[in-house]
Amino acid sequence: MTSAQGGGLHHSVLTRIGSDLTTGRLAAGDVFSMEQIEARYGVSRTVVREVVKVLESIGVASSRRRVGVTIQPESSWEALSPVIIHWRLEGPQRLAQLREVSELRRGVEPQAARLAAERATPEQARRLQEAAAGMAETGPKGALLTYLQHDIDFHRALLEASGNALLAGFAPFVAEALTGRTEHDLMPEIPEQGAIDWHVEVAAAIAEGSPDRAEEAMRRIVTEAQAAMDEIGAVGD
Repeated sequence: MTSAQGGGLHHSVLTRIGSDLTTGRLAAGDVFSMEQIEARYGVSRTVVREVVKVLESIGVASSRRRVGVTIQPESSWEALSPVIIHWRLEGPQRLAQLREVSELRRGVEPQAARLAAERATPEQARRLQEAAAGMAETGPKGALLTYLQHDIDFHRALLEASGNALLAGFAPFVAEALTGRTEHDLMPEIPEQGAIDWHVEVAAAIAEGSPDRAEEAMRRIVTEAQAAMDEIGAVGD
């Protein structure tokens, strides 16, 4: 379960607001009182307050006394927030969001792999190898949900092993993108064997302290992901 996928009314209302935003039912400049939000989404004032706090924290809304809750322009939103990524993956901007994620991963994860090969602890290297082994076991069976969890574990472990707190903070973003790709049937029924092998190679290179190998194998992974998104986008255009 990713950070954008909690439970309860709080999550339910955020999801509905996200849908309203990504489909144009809510727009920048719209203003609502707490009472109007309660009535619109059928929840208590306590839930509304929690939701508004989240919306403010990710730049989607501002709240002022005697004014109300104002929807902010999309340019003010926290683009890397897993909540916003989840909204966009659920809405009509899905393919554009996945392309943007793939482009960003190409700039981030190969460098993270290089750093991990230089800095990973034995425990971090073991976690990477276990996640890659899990992908190798479940991928050929078409067990996509289990494969997804191993894939998320792999990329989280990779980013953490970089020894860079900013790169480690990128993990929820990647997890949300990987989840969205699977949930919306944008993964092949059987993951590409080449992609699985490259994950195994990244883990081995990091365990052996080989930065060049780790970076190159990781670059192959994200380049393949980018190509897949470009192909899907071409079909959808």
